[in-house]
Amino acid sequence: MQMNTNRINRRNAIKTIGAGALACTLPGTGQCKESPKDTRPNIIVIMCDDMGISDLGCYGSEISTPNLNRLAKEGMRSTQFYNTARCCPSRASILTGLYSHQAGIGHMVDDRGLEAYRGRLNERCATIAELLRPAGYRTLLSGKWHVGEDVPYWPLQRGFETYYGLISGACNYFKLDKGRSFARDNERITDLGDNFYMTDAITDSAVEQIEKYGRGDAPFFQYVAYTAPHWPLHAWPEDIEKYRGRYNGGWDHLRKERHQRMIEMGLVNPNWPLTPRDTHADAWEDAPHKEWEAMRMAVYAAQIDRMDQGIGKIMKKLKETGTEENTLIMFLADNGGCAESRKENDPKIMPGPRETFMSYGLAWANASNTPFRRFKKDTHEGGTSTAFIARWPKKIESGSLTHQVGHIIDILPTCLDAADVSYPNEVDGRELTPVAGKSYLPVLLGKQRDGHSEIYWEHVGNRAVRQGNWKLVSNRPGNWELYDLEADRTELNDLIEKHPNKAQELAGLYEAWFNRVGAVPYDELPPKATPTPVAG
Repeated sequence: MQMNTNRINRRNAIKTIGAGALACTLPGTGQCKESPKDTRPNIIVIMCDDMGISDLGCYGSEISTPNLNRLAKEGMRSTQFYNTARCCPSRASILTGLYSHQAGIGHMVDDRGLEAYRGRLNERCATIAELLRPAGYRTLLSGKWHVGEDVPYWPLQRGFETYYGLISGACNYFKLDKGRSFARDNERITDLGDNFYMTDAITDSAVEQIEKYGRGDAPFFQYVAYTAPHWPLHAWPEDIEKYRGRYNGGWDHLRKERHQRMIEMGLVNPNWPLTPRDTHADAWEDAPHKEWEAMRMAVYAAQIDRMDQGIGKIMKKLKETGTEENTLIMFLADNGGCAESRKENDPKIMPGPRETFMSYGLAWANASNTPFRRFKKDTHEGGTSTAFIARWPKKIESGSLTHQVGHIIDILPTCLDAADVSYPNEVDGRELTPVAGKSYLPVLLGKQRDGHSEIYWEHVGNRAVRQGNWKLVSNRPGNWELYDLEADRTELNDLIEKHPNKAQELAGLYEAWFNRVGAVPYDELPPKATPTPVAG
């Protein structure tokens, strides 16, 4: 699979020329004809921000997501796909096919002075765009970047032809917060206009990019990175109205509802018990401010609804440009539901308008992550499990469901595999770290994949390793726990005392990986070298 950049360029030269060029076939006659159209697929990767596995209709939710449901109906859903449990690291991994430490973002976008913690994509990784663009693809990005705050590390410096979106982390959906950066290509934008709404802006840019680049002879790769439904809770009034009163029954009832639907859909094993309500959450009957609580979840649902509407617009534009049938779309989330509380959370004020800045809180995040334990930042299943949907007409079987394990590091090799491009040893004279991911394309095409022997996680000291059905996991500063995910994916029956040898084996593998990727214990991280934003 290894080959250098020059070989990639030679191999794809005719495909690159075919990107709208004219080939003179009769030398000396002045007669030219258009080169044949490149028939490789367009590829769109859509990532949402801070969404639990049960938050889509096709994964058991009551939230209206007809467009994502359609992608699932016409494509494949995965029940065991993983992210890295946090915004920045997931973005680093999805773009590079590496564990985030290998790409330079072992923590967030602050520079800790260590190679694995520079807070930006390093020189030993290559993005999907950097690999597909020399192979004849147009490379497009709309949305949240968050893997390099300074201009030298922005999207156009990492292979993208065009970019519009939020360079930094979480932001007001209606205006630009102080300390946040928004840009078109390499130009900062400070005036977003009076009618700006982040989700709509990302959608509109993605649609414009497809209109501009989707009608040519070259295929395109597009990365659409929504900020929804990350806090703050901001949504249009008409979207909020759809969910007003829907959550008056509370989070306990919602978790049971969703769990039952997930069982009926074949997404979870009925033998896995629904995890008990998180110990930090009140029983709904004891919760104060019920009207405010229900509205928090209603606004969160409205944010997902609006994103789904945007995905519908992207699908419509694909159809208009005649590219829908030859486009591979993959959708996933960067981490599980977010339990973070905001100091601005005020039960005397209803969330939603631009003047507010709230989060939906731990108890609703517990519902988002049904049926699993824990949250964003954590390496238990609730923090790392994501809905994963892929659609590619006539290639992926409609309505299919896979239980084969996948990881976000697999996205880059999957894109390269679909585009018939190999991962190189170097790019522009930069020696690359060997790719950590493995193509998930065989799974999408209905085949059995030779998957990873192990997959790993580490974030802010939370850690895990999965080998087959075994998972060793720990929340800092806690001890290791061992689970058999085939029998107990909700992680309720710790087997570490029954299987100490397996735990010891996995701990050894984890330590070797930890050292290999340049990780350091979280408590030993140096202080920030630069005062850059860390919200994700």
